[in-house]
Amino acid sequence: MELVIENLSKTYGNGVRALQNVSLRIPTGMFGLLGPNGAGKSSLMRTIATLQEADSGSIQLGDIDVLRDKDAVRRVLGYLPQEFGVYPKISAEELLDHFAVLKGLSDSKQRREIVHGLLQRTNLYEVRKKNLGGYSGGMKQRFGIAQALLGNPRLIIVDEPTAGLDPAERNRFHNLLAEIGENIIVILSTHIVSDVSDLCRNMAIINKGQVLLTGDPLLVMQELTGQLWRRTIDKEQLPALQQEQQVISTRLFAGRTIVHVVSDAQPGPDYEGITPTLEDVYFARIAQAERKVAVAES
Repeated sequence: MELVIENLSKTYGNGVRALQNVSLRIPTGMFGLLGPNGAGKSSLMRTIATLQEADSGSIQLGDIDVLRDKDAVRRVLGYLPQEFGVYPKISAEELLDHFAVLKGLSDSKQRREIVHGLLQRTNLYEVRKKNLGGYSGGMKQRFGIAQALLGNPRLIIVDEPTAGLDPAERNRFHNLLAEIGENIIVILSTHIVSDVSDLCRNMAIINKGQVLLTGDPLLVMQELTGQLWRRTIDKEQLPALQQEQQVISTRLFAGRTIVHVVSDAQPGPDYEGITPTLEDVYFARIAQAERKVAVAES
């Protein structure tokens, strides 16, 4: 099973070009879609999920034409959007049973077995009678995955699933996603780089509606080998340094600023070479794209 997206474009009524000729091949397993807020990730996810129309392009899921046969897509799709509501005064068991009915599971015995199985799989069975209003953020996200798994989907989309979760809940959610992604396509849309590096064998970086990079996270990190340098400076030095070097990221440490710079050779004696991470690749590609735009507009 493969999801093939070709030359997909979408411009909203206000003139925002959310997607610009996006092409991706997404195989079975966990696929990370990485980009900053406003990059076009949610627009792409909503289009795949048949919640909005594309202006042009195509999407094929196996033998299903996603843009033309929306009913066929919905029968094999599980979707956990960035924001989803729950009825606070109803239990997880009751609401999941209701969703199962909407999915067409009419046999009450079979439906009960499926609901209980999904609650066990998402580690919510012991709190199945508890009202959803009393669930933590992580528990609500796991309930969201339970409803997305109804009907044995072939494709699951999760949009910014770990934002706001504490480390323990985030780890539980990662383990659950990794298990789910062994046999079906799972698209993880996020701006959190470590979610992709921890979970995904394939990924893409998207920004301003354009795909900047695709590949295996371990392999794409090699593209910066021997080109990444680090230096600690006073924050007052940063503006001048940004004029001189390709600074891709900065962070504070003990009151000083640590900068990461991309350069084919050591920029100076105060710089040390470092092993690149996926975060470095992410920042480098975003910075490169922004420089191209600045040059084009100047």
